[in-house]
Amino acid sequence: MNTNAGPQHRSYIDEGYSLKSWLTTHDHKRIALLYMVSITLFFFIGGAAATIMRLELATAPGDLVTSQTYNKFFTAHGVIMVWFFLIPSIPNVMGNFLVPLMIGARDLAFPRLNLASWYLYTLGGIFTIGALIAGGVDTGWTFYTPYSSMFSNTNVIAVIIGVFIVGFSSIFTAINFIVTIHKMRAPGLTWFRLPLFIWANYATSVIMVMATPVLAMTLSLVAIERIFQVGIFDPALGGDPLLFQHLFWFYSHPAVYIMVLPAMGVASEIITCFSRKPIFGYRFMAYAIIGIAVIGFLVWGHHMFVSGQSMYAGMMFSLLSFLVAIPSAIKVFNWTATLYKGSISFEAPMLYALGFVGLFMMGGLTGLFLASLALDVHLTDTYFVIAHFHYIMVGGSVMAYLGGIHYWWPKMSGRLYPENWGRFAAIVIFVGFNLTFFPQFLLGYLGMPRRYHQYPEELQLLNGLSSAGAAVLAVGYILPLFYLLWSLRYGKVSDSNPWKAKGLEWKTPSPPIKGNFEETPIVKEEAYAYSPQKS
Repeated sequence: MNTNAGPQHRSYIDEGYSLKSWLTTHDHKRIALLYMVSITLFFFIGGAAATIMRLELATAPGDLVTSQTYNKFFTAHGVIMVWFFLIPSIPNVMGNFLVPLMIGARDLAFPRLNLASWYLYTLGGIFTIGALIAGGVDTGWTFYTPYSSMFSNTNVIAVIIGVFIVGFSSIFTAINFIVTIHKMRAPGLTWFRLPLFIWANYATSVIMVMATPVLAMTLSLVAIERIFQVGIFDPALGGDPLLFQHLFWFYSHPAVYIMVLPAMGVASEIITCFSRKPIFGYRFMAYAIIGIAVIGFLVWGHHMFVSGQSMYAGMMFSLLSFLVAIPSAIKVFNWTATLYKGSISFEAPMLYALGFVGLFMMGGLTGLFLASLALDVHLTDTYFVIAHFHYIMVGGSVMAYLGGIHYWWPKMSGRLYPENWGRFAAIVIFVGFNLTFFPQFLLGYLGMPRRYHQYPEELQLLNGLSSAGAAVLAVGYILPLFYLLWSLRYGKVSDSNPWKAKGLEWKTPSPPIKGNFEETPIVKEEAYAYSPQKS
């Protein structure tokens, strides 16, 4: 696998091929690959659940599975995709691989903690999948009480334990990133010379450390009420169901930014590289990341406009939700300004990054509809919410994840993938995604509620388009799996910097050596020091 490195530069992959060498490794790059394999597996399990849902919804009658089984499939899809794919995807795969490389460090601050994080993730995943196979759970990924705590007859406790365990994995990774970025930067790499990918992972890590314990506490309270019949959320026992929603969304709305901030970091790296221009308004981009992270903690109540919370609280949460659009808009504007008069090329990573910007913008703008009190009353719990959420999480985060995989694949593997196949897959995914989820905006506007396995005949056409789009999207997601694996054996050997990009990670061999650098690099230039284009 080692390519351009000589015998004295044995790559991290060549350090050992035995199973033991992988399962006991402390090298951040190898742990990143362990995560990549794991989350890919979970992605396709969650995708299989979605496939069955879309097959069911291809026709109006509920003729494929029962409503109870359908409930279990959408719960499995949500639980797996949110906690076992979207949240860990970019931080735990690309963050693990790139954070030390990008800041000139030899590894993360706590390598053993990093490996423990992967084991906890795997344990939580096995526990959750086991619970889903052994009967499943029907509460939805939100575990709303008092249904989850008192009435559901499915494996609520087991799935809660799985999510609880994987939460510690997130916290371990976040602590590692925060300490590493603070203490292990190369000489000359000041805060405002850091790549925006590092800023994004730093802000994400802070959110993880502050918000994840709230989720752990909330799920523990659900378990206590369910097992010991202690009145916490169930009004029949003297509890308050709104308390659960406050606690759950205090974690889960910032969790949206756990999923999308790293995606923004990936997009920034790719757009500046394939525009051959420094990122426009670097400091504003960094401040916008911090702004999104901070304001993201103040908007959870917009999920509860129809829950019976105070009207004045609703007005404040609406205002704050509009406020978070400002730093998000700064980022979209600055990406666009970076493209302006750039020397743009359309390699596969760039197509994914441009797809990310467009789909994220669509998701963000439709989020403003849901932040409006009056409109939200009409749209709550409809397919409009499903479409908005997927435009941010799948259109945004997954496009960026795939863009990042393609961008750094030569660095990770030492091989080049077939570029035309990469471009083709990016276009197929973009088309398939929009065909799947845009009709759902219309379905939501027409009043189709989410989580129903049957619907009136007049909604057949839009649902049929959505299911057809899902088939196209599935093909698009499977394609990279084949040609990336193919490239490991047959792909052209990559040099250390195939994209002629800036950044410390491109100054190492492809794939890098164990320990990353022969000598600690000294940083003497600003981030993204691409030469200005002549007009």
